[in-house]
Amino acid sequence: MTKTNEVLDSVTIRFAGDSGDGMQLTGTQFTDTAAIFGNDLSTFPDFPAEIRAPIGTLAGVSGFQIHFGSVEINTPGDFCDVLVVMNAAALKANLRELRDGGIIIANTDGFDPKNLRLANIAPDQNPLENGSLSKYQVFTMDVTKITRAALSNDSGLGTKEIDRSKNMFVLGFIYWMFNRSLDHSVKFLTEKFGKKPDILDANIKLLKAGYNYGETVETFTTRFKVEPAKMASGTYRNIMGNQATAIGLIAASEKSGLPIFYGSYPITPASDILHELSKYKNFGVRTYQAEDEIAAVCSIIGASFGGQLGVTASSGPGIALKTEAMGLGFMLELPMVVIDVQRGGPSTGLPTKTEQSDLLQVYYGRNGEAPLPVIAACSPADCFDVAFQSCKIALEHMTPVVMLSDGFIANGAEPWMFPKATDLDEIKPPFIKEFNAEGKFLPYKRDEKLSRPWAVPGVKDLEHRIGGIEKQHETGNISYDPENHEFMVKLRAEKVERIADYIPEQKIDSGNAKGKMLIVGWGSTYGAIKSACAKARSEGYDVSHAHIRYLRPFPKNLGEILNNFEMVLMPEMNNGQLVRIIRDKYFIPAIPLNKIMGLPFTSVEIYDRIKELLKDEKKANKLEFASNGSGK
Repeated sequence: MTKTNEVLDSVTIRFAGDSGDGMQLTGTQFTDTAAIFGNDLSTFPDFPAEIRAPIGTLAGVSGFQIHFGSVEINTPGDFCDVLVVMNAAALKANLRELRDGGIIIANTDGFDPKNLRLANIAPDQNPLENGSLSKYQVFTMDVTKITRAALSNDSGLGTKEIDRSKNMFVLGFIYWMFNRSLDHSVKFLTEKFGKKPDILDANIKLLKAGYNYGETVETFTTRFKVEPAKMASGTYRNIMGNQATAIGLIAASEKSGLPIFYGSYPITPASDILHELSKYKNFGVRTYQAEDEIAAVCSIIGASFGGQLGVTASSGPGIALKTEAMGLGFMLELPMVVIDVQRGGPSTGLPTKTEQSDLLQVYYGRNGEAPLPVIAACSPADCFDVAFQSCKIALEHMTPVVMLSDGFIANGAEPWMFPKATDLDEIKPPFIKEFNAEGKFLPYKRDEKLSRPWAVPGVKDLEHRIGGIEKQHETGNISYDPENHEFMVKLRAEKVERIADYIPEQKIDSGNAKGKMLIVGWGSTYGAIKSACAKARSEGYDVSHAHIRYLRPFPKNLGEILNNFEMVLMPEMNNGQLVRIIRDKYFIPAIPLNKIMGLPFTSVEIYDRIKELLKDEKKANKLEFASNGSGK
């Protein structure tokens, strides 16, 4: 039968199955291949919250969504066009994510009576047979049976090992479906299983079997083609947020001339920063896995006191434990970077799901008056720049800095163009090697930034007192004087506020500089807001978008921008945190749009709220236009 090719601008695929079905690996391999081909893309890995939920249950479903195309891609896709499901639970958990008319590719072996029962589906209500999927295009294949048949004769593997490889058959078929080469995955498998020839041969054989299945079976008559995207000239790689964070830290280390000391305790979803940094010992990176969160942050205080770039990372629960030591770092005025990769809370909460609920914690969550600079990344690639800038501010302003990411950014991926080293800012740590007063050293004598000098232990005549008790201005001697305490509290706060003189002014990301509505976002809401605003403007709505990277201090012109609009809408994946800060500081009646489901915003959710708030005004404008005799 003749196969036809349909050209598409973009496609969203969601792979879903049990956490042991290899859906993350399948999605990652397809993502890497799409990136090498030249597509723009965005991904959303969706892990189960439990380490090993019971097989076949809804709690154990693992998903991976990729949106790729020949056009600009800003989100992982609001709804998927193709849903690949390995069992009944995967279908039940993800069917709402599939657009009407979308394609379902189902492994029939995962819909037997046992799997239906585990998914809480009645035995006589098999969705592949009862007509409930009539508004979709449903294609079935017994992946397990085909996999076993392909390897049964000469693989040398047991049934369990053979079944574990069935995701490669699925990947091969999807490569055929979207006209993609197998070369990258063959290379990956060769590197991964080169010392295990039986497993290597089995996986490559299944990858090719899946591809050939698409060629030979008559059920599938259409293949899809997505051309490369037109992107700026440069060298690109596919990068995840935690990887970009690690590379940004290394870049800052090189630019500052300081070795990195990274002390952390493993916690989802921040652990991969430790894993990534541990690969770069050749750049002078020292990684230390501490026994707990408190030990981790205290270790970087010691590293920073000793003249290195001290960095730690955690998620909300770990940041709570690090709080006292973060206050100590602030009191000592030492350069440190504390990375918070946010997840659903409180407490253990939703450890594998995303949220933006730690902003108030990092903003206010220390005893006493201890304001820290806060910077937020907006995408996986942006983590590089934000990590770099966090280090620059910490080193040049002698203060701990909090960098905010979240699970969506950390595990998501997108193309990233390598920057040139010459394009990166210089970082100049304020080291001092001699007296800074008449015949003596004053450890808290400040420069125009209000930063104190960084005196590394062991430098002659620069001995000074260090500790968490209040210091006397300039001398650093212990002081219980009430007036001095108030003076020092306000001075340290002013030092943080003065950082606003050294960061870029706020820009409008898209839309007019003045108008009806401004959408203000921060962090990982960027892509959804950008897409929603583009759609709204294409339909005539007067809406603009500003995304805030520097959350403390704010850019100096932010208040002016906010006052240029009649209405300010603020989408956040929390119960309204930045909106409280904005209202408090600028007296702006900002309107919150909140989502606390462990899932990122879709552009449709934001677009619908824009339309709801502006539709009455747009209708009024049309009526006025007609009454003037200029329209109908």
